[in-house]
Amino acid sequence: MPMPRLSLVGAAVVLIATTTFSYGQSKFGFGKKATDAEIAGWSIDVDRDGKYLPPGHGTVSQGRELFENQCSACHGEKGEGGIGDKLVGGKGTLATAKPVKTVGSYWPYAPTLFDYIRRAMPLNAPESLTNDEVYALSGYILNMNGIVPADATMDAKSLSAVKMPNRDGFVDDPRPDVK
Repeated sequence: MPMPRLSLVGAAVVLIATTTFSYGQSKFGFGKKATDAEIAGWSIDVDRDGKYLPPGHGTVSQGRELFENQCSACHGEKGEGGIGDKLVGGKGTLATAKPVKTVGSYWPYAPTLFDYIRRAMPLNAPESLTNDEVYALSGYILNMNGIVPADATMDAKSLSAVKMPNRDGFVDDPRPDVK
């Protein structure tokens, strides 16, 4: 009787191999192709030069009020940190034994601040802020770091024009396999 058992095992192996092959050919055999509208909803990246910043604008004073209501519980009343990261200070510390990496001391490009806030904040409701609110918060955080004046209005053009203090503090990756 060993022969029929062996034939049964052989048939099972062939069935599994055939099924696995057919799934591989049909790209997993489930799901649906994403629509252009679905892809557009996820395509919200902003590059370091401000390419793809959305329309909108916000003032530093609007950002101050938003920060007090939405951000200070985690980042402190003046961005000094708490549960969340410290956002202000750290100038001149990057070359020390204990660098303090904040928006003002470490962050190289202002448009990527917008990108991060829009994607990740507030922590309990990421992507819930409007573009105007994100511009306002970006302006207020930049103002707390002495980078933009208190009367600044941030939009795609003005945010892209901000030169961050540590913009030139990064070096190219010298590895030959990294472009």
